[in-house]
Amino acid sequence: MMKKHILHPIPPFFDKDSKILILGSFPSVKSREQMFFYGHPQNRFWKVIARVFDDEVPVTIPEKKAFLTKHHIAMWDVIGSCDIEGSSDSSISNVVANDLSEILDHSEVKRIFVNGKTAEKYYKRYIEPKTGIKAVCLPSTSPANAAWNLDKLYAAWREVGINQLA
Repeated sequence: MMKKHILHPIPPFFDKDSKILILGSFPSVKSREQMFFYGHPQNRFWKVIARVFDDEVPVTIPEKKAFLTKHHIAMWDVIGSCDIEGSSDSSISNVVANDLSEILDHSEVKRIFVNGKTAEKYYKRYIEPKTGIKAVCLPSTSPANAAWNLDKLYAAWREVGINQLA
C-alpha cells in the first residue's frame, strides 16, 4: 500500500452548548467511508465513552450524534490533511492541522482532550501554540493500542473527570 495525500472529509461535530472537545489524530479508512468518527468496529471509543457517561453505546451515526449532543461533546481531529498509508498513524507525514477556531469561537468548549499519543504529538506541535490551550492526553481507543484493554481504558478516561465537565 502506498501513502496517499488525504484531506479530512468529516466536518467538526459541535454545537453552541458543547463544553468539551475530543480530538483524534486523523480518521481511519472506515471512518472516512462512513463520514463519521470512530467508525471502525474494533475501535473502542464508543464503548469507552458510553461507559464513562453511564449511557447506552450508540451504534448508528444518528445515535452517536445524539449521544455527543446530549453530553455536550464536540469532536474532530487534529490533522486536516496528511500523507497516510491506510489508517496507520505511524505512517502520517506532510501534516496540515485543522483550525479549531470554528469550534472554539462558536461553543462553550473549555477543555480539550486528545485520543492517543499521535493526536497529542501533532496537537502540541501545531495547535497548542495557536490556542494556548493545553490538551489532556487520554490513552488511545484504537485497536492498535492492544496494551490497554477496555477496563483499563475506561478507568483512565473516567479518572480525568471527563464526564463531570460536560
